[in-house]
Amino acid sequence: MPNIVNSLKAELGEGAILSRSDVAKRAVSYWDNSPMQAKVLLRPKSTQEVSKILQICHAHRQSVVTHGGNTTCVQGTHSTENDIILSLERMNGITEIDTVAGTATLQAGAVLEVVQNAVKEKGLFLPLDLGARGSCTIGGNLATNAGGVNVLRYGMARSMVLGLEAVLPDGTIISSMDKMLKNNAGYDLKQLFIGSEGTLGIITNTIVKLMPCSTTTNTAFVALPDFKSVSQLLTYLKKNIGSNLSAFEVMWGSYYAAVTKPGGHRAPLDRTYPFYALFECDGSDPARDDERFLEVVETAFSDGLILDAVIPKSENERQSLWDIRDDFEDILQPKPVYLYDVSLSISSMEDYVKKVKYQLARLLPQSKVYVLGHVGDGNLHFFVQAGTEAGNSRHLSDLAIYEPLREYKGSISAEHGIGLEKKQWLSQTRSSAEIALMRLLKNTLDPYKILNPGIVVD
Repeated sequence: MPNIVNSLKAELGEGAILSRSDVAKRAVSYWDNSPMQAKVLLRPKSTQEVSKILQICHAHRQSVVTHGGNTTCVQGTHSTENDIILSLERMNGITEIDTVAGTATLQAGAVLEVVQNAVKEKGLFLPLDLGARGSCTIGGNLATNAGGVNVLRYGMARSMVLGLEAVLPDGTIISSMDKMLKNNAGYDLKQLFIGSEGTLGIITNTIVKLMPCSTTTNTAFVALPDFKSVSQLLTYLKKNIGSNLSAFEVMWGSYYAAVTKPGGHRAPLDRTYPFYALFECDGSDPARDDERFLEVVETAFSDGLILDAVIPKSENERQSLWDIRDDFEDILQPKPVYLYDVSLSISSMEDYVKKVKYQLARLLPQSKVYVLGHVGDGNLHFFVQAGTEAGNSRHLSDLAIYEPLREYKGSISAEHGIGLEKKQWLSQTRSSAEIALMRLLKNTLDPYKILNPGIVVD
């Protein structure tokens, strides 16, 4: 059988292939600056080229690891010197923005922020939004079923997808690229690929739903006395603002104090409160929305739900508040630092966080933990500074986060996926029957296990 690299060069041309030495000049991910490893890195320009690549790799039983923006937090794009990397970086086009249908047709390598800006110029809005917007790609967002700050109102990434095209491990192209809101003709095959982390097929194109741009945006950053007030405030906002409530982000006091320390973000409120919330409402009634929002905040203050509040007067001020939530560079040192995203009911969060802190103090007494999250949709993030470079520090940190989660019937992954990092904990969230079905799907679509090998299930 011919050398696989020579076969790929003959099919794609030299310009589409990076050698092993060129690959090593790239960082593994945003979270890992070590050199990337691969036999070669391929950069196709079209779905047809992706299909040809997979046909060749399937024939050679060659493992393929898919790369989007490499912002994965769970070792979801890990590769070795024996793997081939397929990067969608050159498939980054915005094919169409249909202002009548309210859709965007996108290549999988399109960067989220680029898409957001392009549709905004047309008076439309893509609800998907997360901190890595400047690097993450649409294909990666769909492959991991990304969440982000707008899930409370608009749902996860899968809820925005109308059409999708993917390439199976043997090179077969599955294309359901339509704009229909309602298509109940048999199985909804696109859902097989959304959230599958590139293990069942490679997403190459998609059609996503867009919304009209809001004419008003109101934001508040508030301090709260306890977690009971956090949940009461969320209930109050849902009742009095309703579907206009688009984001409800909560920061525990230690997180806020750490990112607003001298040299960090400017602290808009005193740094000693136990909880902080950043919430936002989008609307379409300029004559009433601003006034109503102020009324709601003032009533929450007079009722004792909040202790202090800041309402931005400009877009720059608004962005500075969001930077406190999104820019957490100050707590990523000293390393090692471990990031977690879990999901559980809001009513269980306070007790669960207390148990996590207790476990960390017992298992990793040198550690520090910072907590925040999209609490409105049941999602918490933990940053654990291990305080030691001992080889078992990661395992001890995982135990502290995941073991207490079991009794609350929560999920080990709210939005980041499983990757390699969480695979050993999957049985805590999924039953043996569910995992068996996942394996059946994998073995059926990818019998040689060439796509993202080892990710999610074996």
